[in-house]
Amino acid sequence: MSRQRLGQHFLHDIGWRKRILATLPLAANQTWIEIGPGHGEMTQLLAGDNRRIIVIETDQRLAEGLKASRDADPTQWPGLEIVNADVLTTDLGDLAVEKIHIYGNLPYYITSPILHHLFRWAAQIASIHIAIQLEVAERIAAHPGVRDYGYLSALCQFYAQPEIALRIPPGAFRPPPKVKSALVGMTLPGAQANLNITGEANEKDFLEFVQTCFSQKRKTLRNNLLVIASDKRIHEALAATALRPDARAEQLTLPQFAALFAQLV
Repeated sequence: MSRQRLGQHFLHDIGWRKRILATLPLAANQTWIEIGPGHGEMTQLLAGDNRRIIVIETDQRLAEGLKASRDADPTQWPGLEIVNADVLTTDLGDLAVEKIHIYGNLPYYITSPILHHLFRWAAQIASIHIAIQLEVAERIAAHPGVRDYGYLSALCQFYAQPEIALRIPPGAFRPPPKVKSALVGMTLPGAQANLNITGEANEKDFLEFVQTCFSQKRKTLRNNLLVIASDKRIHEALAATALRPDARAEQLTLPQFAALFAQLV
């Protein structure tokens, strides 16, 4: 059941599983959603202490294997609920109405789509902890002024406060991936709480604006923003927000993006 066709690498090393567990904000009576539990490598460690554990597993064989293990000895899997579905088509609001924590060992190639999907329920999520490709983790946690800072950084930092909690070697997984991995921890909310950008439509417009700003990283903001405003308006907006005429998106903080957004949209 290597499930390599889905880009899945199972976290088989118990030492690394325990190190990951130690970074999680575990407490009694919480609700956790685990994405891609596989054979339950982390699930059994998450269970207990009156926690509700909802696992979302797209592979039917793996979901049935978890159900068989739970039904054979429920005391080893307390509070476990199994959902055989694709997380990208799952309504998290239908699974839980309370605050939730999320853990996932994510297939590398769909990390960004999964994060976009999760952030739809940002107001309900207390934390997200995901094992992903190190290169992607560095982009998520990057700050303005560094090469890795881009739209994914801004998106994640709009909704959450991300940091790289652990760097995980390939040997911790089976089969070993060809790239290095990392555990990213995100506490919610993020910068959004202080930007006065609320409401689904307003959030969507703002993030589309930020994406436009990053559309061609080698170009200046003025060049990228010509698709939504005239050069004169852009020049005036940059001046009004104390930004240089040759400013580039990777130099801007989220408050600066929000100020420019207010001038142009």
